[in-house]
Amino acid sequence: MVADTHLFAAPAVSSPRLAPQDGTALVEFLAFLVGDEEYCLPVMLVREIRGWSQPTPLPHANTALVGVINLRGTVLPVIDLGKALALPCADPKQRPVVIVVEDSARLGGLIVDRVLDIIALPAASLEPPPAIPTQGGIVCIAALALHDGRLLRILNPSALLPAHRKDTV
Repeated sequence: MVADTHLFAAPAVSSPRLAPQDGTALVEFLAFLVGDEEYCLPVMLVREIRGWSQPTPLPHANTALVGVINLRGTVLPVIDLGKALALPCADPKQRPVVIVVEDSARLGGLIVDRVLDIIALPAASLEPPPAIPTQGGIVCIAALALHDGRLLRILNPSALLPAHRKDTV
C-alpha cells in the first residue's frame, strides 16, 4: 500500500487547507511523544489540545478506543494512540494530553504523553514510508522526514480515526 500522500500533495488533496502549492512550501506538524517515541500530525488537522477527562467506555469496542467524551455537544471518540500503534504504554489516565483531530469531517481524540513542538518542513522533504506489510493492512504512517538529525514519523489520522457510521439505531 502506498502512503496517504493526499495529506501533503496539492493535486490529490481532499482538503484545500493542506495543499502546499509546490515543493518549497512549508507544512507545519505538531510533534508529540507516545511513550518514548516521537510522532507528528499535520497542524491543519489539529483542532485543539485538551487535558485528560475520563471517557465513557463503549462495550465491544476496539481495544484502542478508550471510550467517548462530550466535546461541546459532540460525541468524541478517544483513542489510546499507544495501543493503536501497538506500543507498550502506560495507563491512559497517566497520560494527560488529548489531541483533538479532524479529518474529512471525522473528529477524534488521540491520547499522547506529551506535546513537544510545532515543526515546519518543506513539502519536498516528505518521503513516503517503505511499502511493508502491516497488521490488518492499515498504514498509519503517512510520511517520513529528516529534521535536526532525527527521523520524524508523520501519522495518517484517517487510518486512526473510527469510520463514520451511516446506519442509525
